Amino acid sequence: MDITPGTRAGDAERQQVADLLARHLGAGRIDLTEYDQRVAQVWAATTREDLQVVLSDLPTLSKRETPQRNSHPIRFPIWQRIEGAAWVGVGVLSLMIWGLISLGMGQFTYPWPMWVIGPWGAALAFRAVTGWEASGCRGKVSIRF
Repeated sequence: MDITPGTRAGDAERQQVADLLARHLGAGRIDLTEYDQRVAQVWAATTREDLQVVLSDLPTLSKRETPQRNSHPIRFPIWQRIEGAAWVGVGVLSLMIWGLISLGMGQFTYPWPMWVIGPWGAALAFRAVTGWEASGCRGKVSIRF
């Protein structure tokens, strides 16, 4: 490891410091506003010394303060859970609208919600089963505008 002054920091090092800040936030040493400010400083830092400045007034975390990892990791990433919840919500809303229209007409109408629920659900299931979308972005953060 290069220890010369001004050594440039990498994204992995920035992520480690951001994780440490999250643990300090969880321990109550910093509040949410200060956490946001410090994380912004972390991602703007260019050298390892800049990263150490962000942590300079915080104590070193002990083993007791290290959160225990969950023995059962979450199967689905957060974005898939959000998309799944949206799919369920829209599906229920579509079925309710279809049911009210059928009730108002006094007979079952064409089951159009199947065209909302079916293809969307199949796409979500395909992505969840194959991991197609998640395989290329594990451990990477990419924001596009």
